[in-house]
Amino acid sequence: MDDDSDERTSKPVGPLGAAMRLHGTFFSGLQAALAGWFTGLAARVVFASVLLLYYLNSSWGKFSDGIFGFLSPSSGAYVSILPKVMEARGYDETALAWPYDVIVYLGTWTEFVLPLLIVVGLFSRLAALGMIFFVIVQSYVDVTHHGLDARSVGAMFDRMPDAIIWDQRLLWVFVLAIIVVHGAGRLSLDHLFTRRREG
Repeated sequence: MDDDSDERTSKPVGPLGAAMRLHGTFFSGLQAALAGWFTGLAARVVFASVLLLYYLNSSWGKFSDGIFGFLSPSSGAYVSILPKVMEARGYDETALAWPYDVIVYLGTWTEFVLPLLIVVGLFSRLAALGMIFFVIVQSYVDVTHHGLDARSVGAMFDRMPDAIIWDQRLLWVFVLAIIVVHGAGRLSLDHLFTRRREG
């Protein structure tokens, strides 16, 4: 028996074979049509829809008042980012040592700049990786310093889908990981600048 007859006999025939061929043709075509632009764009749209205003509002509330308030974090920023440290220092940010100021500045600006970079697709892989780290640190602070209870923390594979940390934040990190792995896609500033550099 030759190779052609072996190949013919190994393929499913009849209605099952037709259904499998239709399935393969349809989804191969769909994958080809969406390749290079859909995944990164969809992840960025989901991020913008769910998290952009959340992070911008949170960071904006951490800036001081006035026209140049964005240059210095407010007292609330110190309390939000370093709750136990501030409590120990009597809520006086001037009593903090050098590294704490850096942590608050970085935390405040990270929360403001990285989401914008992700949405416009500029340095998107690096921005998404930074946001993953930020979400992990944010979750750690929420659990250890803001006293989230066990139900809010949740657990993986526990059949309850509404915990803040292991359910919501895990999904946030997954969306960001898609951008880290696949990039922002062709509809992004990253792609535009790459084409200009290569052209």
